[in-house]
Amino acid sequence: MKKTIIGCLALIGEDARPSDGPVDIEIDGRLITDIRPRGAKQPEGEVIPAQDHLVAAGLINGHHHSHEGFYKGRKDNLPLELWMNYVRPLKPIELTPRDVYLRTMIGAIEAVRSGTTTLCDDTNQSPRIRPEHVEQVFQAYEDIGIRANVGITLFDRPFFRAVPFVDEEFPPDLLAEFDSTRMYSGDELLSFARGLAKTRNPADHRVAYMAAPSAPQRCTEKFLRDVRRMADEFDLPLMIHVQETRMQVVTGQLFYGSTMVEYLERIGFMKPKTAFIHGIWLNPREIEILARTGVSIQHNPPSNLKVGSGLAPIRALLDAGVNVSMGTDGCGSIEGTDMQNALYLTGLLQKLRGDHTGWVGATEALYAATMGGARALGRDKELGAVETGRIADLVGYRLDTIPFAPLNNPVQQLVYAAGRAEVDLVLVDGEVIERDGKLTRIDEAAIIDEIREAHARIEPQLSASEADVERMVPHYERIYRRCQCMDIAADTYPARFSH
Repeated sequence: MKKTIIGCLALIGEDARPSDGPVDIEIDGRLITDIRPRGAKQPEGEVIPAQDHLVAAGLINGHHHSHEGFYKGRKDNLPLELWMNYVRPLKPIELTPRDVYLRTMIGAIEAVRSGTTTLCDDTNQSPRIRPEHVEQVFQAYEDIGIRANVGITLFDRPFFRAVPFVDEEFPPDLLAEFDSTRMYSGDELLSFARGLAKTRNPADHRVAYMAAPSAPQRCTEKFLRDVRRMADEFDLPLMIHVQETRMQVVTGQLFYGSTMVEYLERIGFMKPKTAFIHGIWLNPREIEILARTGVSIQHNPPSNLKVGSGLAPIRALLDAGVNVSMGTDGCGSIEGTDMQNALYLTGLLQKLRGDHTGWVGATEALYAATMGGARALGRDKELGAVETGRIADLVGYRLDTIPFAPLNNPVQQLVYAAGRAEVDLVLVDGEVIERDGKLTRIDEAAIIDEIREAHARIEPQLSASEADVERMVPHYERIYRRCQCMDIAADTYPARFSH
């Protein structure tokens, strides 16, 4: 069915150039078929009035963890290695399939409301995979109407074994207890993942599967190679956490005799349609490897700030030709999936580094959140721009609001001034999923009520789980301090003001 968005200003093409006056955007099915001056042709099909709207490509959130939804607002002032154990419980939190659906909706609703049309979800299902739970993650995204790539976190090495000095710093009885916990084998995990790759392939599903090995230090070399082969076989995008923190650089040196980037290149893991999530602590040699292999860096400034991981060297990456995409991370490390917030921070934070002639600005931030995200997923000919022939994943921002008054530069005001309140219209695959500021496919108020009720029931389990994790904290703290004192390459780009 045809529809026409009429009378909007638009950011057109891969470079998001403002239209020369109001335009009409014609959509046939899921594709943009025409962009023309307002009134140049009688609109066909459904008419969507958009006077006083700025229409732009939908934002692509390349990294989120839906399993952290119920942990929103529970921790602060902890670095990654001391925080992350709280959202990966030692014993399963007993959730119903509906709880998992609601947990997924926490991030999905905010994503759409902040102008996101594609969300990549790395959802952790350990210590046991329940297919009915996984199905509810997919179902939530189906219901709200967003485009989603869902990766089930894959790792065949226990999380507590993914840091150095464990045998020295943990007491033997605690190690014995943790080591006795059954994990899925690599073969079991890959069998489940391959089933999703066959039935939920991105080539023909709006809500699709993507490969998501957790991190090099949490996977054996064989398992990483097997996941890489699976991703290649099914032509899947792949995301993996790499060098988010200084401690991870030290871990690479101790585990592999090199940094993790160098290790992953050595085993043939680095290919296009692969996103290294975070990529903060990098040196020039690693950036050259990223550029040569076509791997993207997935920039998550909100969570990088919240857990103190630091500033990624975005200018150095861009100058080397590395594709940079953007995300928010999960609701535990940062309190939401607000991509407008990620845009804002990307345009501002990089001004702390280097001379003003090399600062990252609004144009590059918006490109990372649209075309950069599309390229990381291998879909840069389909998504990421308002352009004839592309999929109609679009966002309309209200121009009759104070962030755009007066209107001098639409891109700069979109990045530096606009927020979720200005998002008024969202289309995915040519379908309207938010209109007049209201979600069209779900009852948002009813779902929020359900989320509150579920959380009230689940919260005692969360508190008990966090109390259980406290047994590990002193040992992790010592490991963290030891790693902070160890040297890394002197030409690593500084990511923090100290340490």
